This record gives sequence, C-alpha cells and structure tokens, in this order.
Amino acid sequence: MSKRWYVVHAYSGYEKKVAGALKERIELHGMQDRFGEVLVPTEEVIEMRAGQKRRSERKFFPGYVLVQMDLDDDTWHLVKDTPRVMGFIGGKADRPAPITEAEANAILQRVEDGVEAPRPKTLFEPGEMVRVIDGPFNDFNGVVEEVNYEKSRLQVAVLIFGRSTPVELEFGQVEKA
Repeated sequence: MSKRWYVVHAYSGYEKKVAGALKERIELHGMQDRFGEVLVPTEEVIEMRAGQKRRSERKFFPGYVLVQMDLDDDTWHLVKDTPRVMGFIGGKADRPAPITEAEANAILQRVEDGVEAPRPKTLFEPGEMVRVIDGPFNDFNGVVEEVNYEKSRLQVAVLIFGRSTPVELEFGQVEKA
C-alpha cells in the first residue's frame, strides 16, 4: 500500500503539540514504516508592528494536522488515541477517507510558497475602503486603487478639499475601514 494523506482534527491551538505527540507515539510503537510526514500547514506572514516588519507564522487550516500514513486498525488507533485529537475528517468515523493527491499537492505547494515568499498579514484589494492611520494624511479615508505586494505599498485615492488625490502609502500606514 502507498501512504495517503489524512486530515486529523485537533484542538485549536494545539496543532503543533498534537503533531509532536503523534511523532513520539509513532517512534514509541515502532510504526515508522507505516507513517510518512506529520504536518501542520503554515505559511510565513509579515506584519508591521511599531514601525518594524515582523515575521510570524499563520496556520491556514487552524485545528487540523495532516498525516501521511497507511490506514489500518493499528495506525487508526494510534492517531485516534493521541491526546487532543478529536478524530479524522472525511469518510466514516471508523473508516476515514484520504484527501486526493491534487489536494495534498496544493497544500504542500502553499506551504513551500509561504516559506520562500512570505505574504503580508493583511490583504488589500482595489476598490476597498481604507483609513489612513499614520503620516501626513492621518484620519483620512480613501479607496485602494493599486496594491504592490513586492514593495508592501498601496496607491490610495484620498479625498482632500473635495478632490480625489492619489497617495502612495505603506501597508502599515492604513487599516481596513
């Protein structure tokens, strides 16, 4: 049998601890040959805090851990009896269904992309209303015209003296209205 990816539902906030506990239990029971990777899907995000760029990790499936394994009664019980595990997602309670190869590859690709090119924590879209919270246009409202994620800058149309004026601002200088 080839190993397939299964989604395990864990207590929210305990995904890393569940993944660690699963790896320990696999070692302890000598089932390394029946398990592949145990993964908490995360991506790196950049946020501006106190004028400085901070890197942090964000889970894009909070409460879930991905496990690559051959499913049989022993592996099912090993995972199910791990502390803070609520069960498997998909299929029936006693016979969980694996996710498709395409879904697994999409998740793995997103994890890799998040490591190579961190994304901003807040995503902006053209046409969205924002409020300027820093700089000379403080307390002005505007509409996003362009977004440049490489430079972390926005082109915002701000109403000054009744006229729409384009202003270039950094992500940290605005908040969603």
